Amino acid sequence: MNEIDLCYLPATELIKQFKDKSISPVELMQSMISRAEDTEPVVNAFSHRFFDVAMDQAKKAEHKYATGKRTGPLEGLPVAIKDESEIKGQPCTSGSLPNKDYVASRTAVINQRIMRAGGIVHARTTTPEFSCAGYTHSKLYGVTRNPWNPAYTSGGSSGGASASLASGTCSLATGSDIGGSIRIPSATCALVGLKPSFGRNPEDPPFNLDQYCHVGPMSRTVADTILLQNVMCGPHPSDIVSLKPKLRLPFNYKSIKGWKIAWSMDLGSYQVEDDVKENTLKALDVFRDLGATVEHVDLNWPDTMLKSGMDYLNHLFGTSMLDAYEEHGDLLTDYAIAFAKRGASSSARDFLRSQEVAGEMYNSFGKIMSKYNLFICPTNNLAAVKAEHNQAHDTIQINGVEVDPLLGWVMTLPFNMLSRCPVVTMPTGITHYGIPTSIQLVGGTYRESDVFRAGQAFERHEGQWFSNLSRRPTVVPA
Repeated sequence: MNEIDLCYLPATELIKQFKDKSISPVELMQSMISRAEDTEPVVNAFSHRFFDVAMDQAKKAEHKYATGKRTGPLEGLPVAIKDESEIKGQPCTSGSLPNKDYVASRTAVINQRIMRAGGIVHARTTTPEFSCAGYTHSKLYGVTRNPWNPAYTSGGSSGGASASLASGTCSLATGSDIGGSIRIPSATCALVGLKPSFGRNPEDPPFNLDQYCHVGPMSRTVADTILLQNVMCGPHPSDIVSLKPKLRLPFNYKSIKGWKIAWSMDLGSYQVEDDVKENTLKALDVFRDLGATVEHVDLNWPDTMLKSGMDYLNHLFGTSMLDAYEEHGDLLTDYAIAFAKRGASSSARDFLRSQEVAGEMYNSFGKIMSKYNLFICPTNNLAAVKAEHNQAHDTIQINGVEVDPLLGWVMTLPFNMLSRCPVVTMPTGITHYGIPTSIQLVGGTYRESDVFRAGQAFERHEGQWFSNLSRRPTVVPA
């Protein structure tokens, strides 16, 4: 097996080969470090690297496998952690220049679990400042680019995670999703990403109390996403909303023959580019081939949906940036400053109305999901924006219609509003400009097993994306 093939081998397969000693964690880590040296000058996925420490940890994992000692479910796997989640003794900047020298004094619960499971944190991944954009660039780390076409973004805010996974420089990665920040980058890079049900995975306060906020796994296959989710999941004493009992997902599911699946191309109000439409319709045909009945539905969602979701984000998320803006002013990016200013001008009335709109949306959606096993729609209605796109001053057009430059090009925010509905993203094809497209598989409340059952069936029919050499990105070193 050549070095690049090793880098793209699924995490679940790597664990099997570690155990039968056909591959060693040291060999894998060496290959991924070498791959990163080639790809990082182009994609810029990592904010920090811990390669020397990671090699030492890989040697310890190799010794465990060689001597038959007990190993964890992630033992020896390189896991990239988003640079907003704390690990004691490591930098944690949230992509913000004023935080460039901050070193964490504690470790977030999900990171504790990943490391206790044997995962090796060899790198931290880039994020836009305070994770407040659907692309990834900052004053601190520059521009993160899409491995398929570096002129375009790898998404955001978990854009470093997606760029790393797609480049073959980690086996698994973590993300967070408050408006689509797991699903947007997963979509731009042909990944499988999970926005779990609210409370399924523990988060740090105060955002553990924010119903839009979810931390979750990103990977290149359905089974790998399940592997990491099973490690991240479960209640914790520090998080009052973390759900009991722990949900442990199986790795194999029955077919979806006989299922009823609802779908919408535009959720009633989004502009959708032609390549996304075409690849979504092809994906729906796959589900028909799998024996499901697939029916279009009218959601009857209000035209104010996107504005209402943004009102919620402005009120909580925007306000969370105000202290940084007032203290550091022009050190911040203009897009973070704009978000903070919207927070300052938001009102309790707008916030209340956003909750009312979410209630209206679920009143319709809940009735639909009482009749269907699954709901499908595109993830990004425009596969990706340019890598340097700036929501503070740039515009976006889809089908000749100008859309909101912040989240009008993605269809993720409605399912943060319906936060108890889990969502898995699956790749569906490639646009004419070389960027992957994706669908969202949306389940009923707290029904992670349903979205993974559907995702596994789809993946078995279509094949694991990165196992096909023609589906891997071509990253040319700078």
